[in-house]
Amino acid sequence: MDDPDEISLIPPQVVADNAAKGLAMRAKFKRGGTEIGVARATELKARKSLAPSTIRRMVSYFARHEVDKRGKNYGNEANPSAGYIAWHLWGGDEGRAWALELKKRIGNAPDI
Repeated sequence: MDDPDEISLIPPQVVADNAAKGLAMRAKFKRGGTEIGVARATELKARKSLAPSTIRRMVSYFARHEVDKRGKNYGNEANPSAGYIAWHLWGGDEGRAWALELKKRIGNAPDI
């Protein structure tokens, strides 16, 4: 039986789905995200257990890129902005909420 106090660092399915959507949009529209964002999306999509430092990087990414939501074509599915695509690569709104909650729980836990 699972320990109820154990913290899972495996992304929820909705976060994986957002990352997959980001990868598909990036392939279709040929924009959005960096190689780091693509690598993160690949990890999220595969639902691999992430290191605590990765969770902290996700929180930092979302804090820096919240401003992208005000950009032209953010949320436009027919012609999405690069920022919209990148946001999805990192797990979208659900990825942000998940990473923020996890960061509260793991604090400065070291990578194992």
